[in-house]
Formats: sequence, C-alpha cells, structure tokens
Amino acid sequence: MRSRLLVLTACFATACIVATGSAAGRATPSSGQIARLKPPDVKFVPTPQSVVVAMLNLAKVTPADVVYDLGSGDGRIPITAAKEYGARGVGIEIDWARIRDANDNLKKAGVGDRVRFVNQDLFDANISEATVVTLFLMGWMNQELMPKLKRELRPGTRIVSHQFDMGYAWPPERSQDVDGLMIHLWTIR
Repeated sequence: MRSRLLVLTACFATACIVATGSAAGRATPSSGQIARLKPPDVKFVPTPQSVVVAMLNLAKVTPADVVYDLGSGDGRIPITAAKEYGARGVGIEIDWARIRDANDNLKKAGVGDRVRFVNQDLFDANISEATVVTLFLMGWMNQELMPKLKRELRPGTRIVSHQFDMGYAWPPERSQDVDGLMIHLWTIR
C-alpha cells in the first residue's frame, strides 16, 4: 500500500512539473508545447509595413538598439528592426498561435541570430534590456503599462506607439501621421 502511494505521489508530482514546464515557474513553450496563458486583451491587427518603418525611424533605431515589441503578433516589428536596422529584437506575445507565425516569419527573414519571441503576458515580462519599445495596443492598455515602462526602462529608452497614446498623464514628445495612421514617441527621462 505504501509503495503504491509513493508511486501515485511521484506520478502526480511529475504531471505537475510537465504541466507547468518546470518545478518553479512558467516555461516558454518549446516546439509541440502550448503555453496556458490568459486570452489576449486585444485582437491581433497587423501594423502596416509603412507604419513599422516609420515607427523605427521615429525611434532612430540603430544597430546598438534592443527593440522590444509588446504584443508582437506576427513579429514584423522586431524582424524589420533586425533586418533593416541591424538591431536586436524581442517580441513579447501572449497568443501562442502568433508566436508560431512570428517564428515562421523569422525563419524566412534569416535574422534568427538577432531576434527571439517569448510567449508571455507583456505585464509580466522583464523589459529592462530594451532601448526601444514598440506598442500597438489599446489606449487603456498603454495607460496601464505606463508605470511598468517608467519603472523598468532606463533613461533614454524610446517608446513608440502605433495609433494610441498614453492619455493626458503622459503626452507624447512627438506625433506623426503615416498614411492616415498616427504614431507617437516618448523618451524615458
């Protein structure tokens, strides 16, 4: 009876570790493993490539930059930052289906040595390495994100948002119209 109980306990512990990906914490999914995160807060809408380029130009991205795209969708912003500007890129995306799309696009682009995608909630992600942060979220999400951006990012880090600003509490330093779509720039002081 006792050995049977030990076997059942060991099986249960193993199942818990496999289900969470580790004994202590959330894992990033490997091929074939699907993360169990909450549903996305916003629907994926791709940023037009002309806006991607304008965002990266507005942030004055260089090869010395690390571009974090929060809610990276199909990965076009970090991939473009690496391919066209020589920067390193990190995409944070909660939707595992979008991570798969981004990794497929990454393979096609040939910049896998400079870009990675992480299946994680952007509110939980460590973004302190970023020198540029890009966003295409809703206004309310940008406002909820403000304290995290100000707390985790170093002075001089640039933030560029497609379409939505941060509200009255943090007006953008600069805004630009790109084919009828607005982009906004802030710098951490």
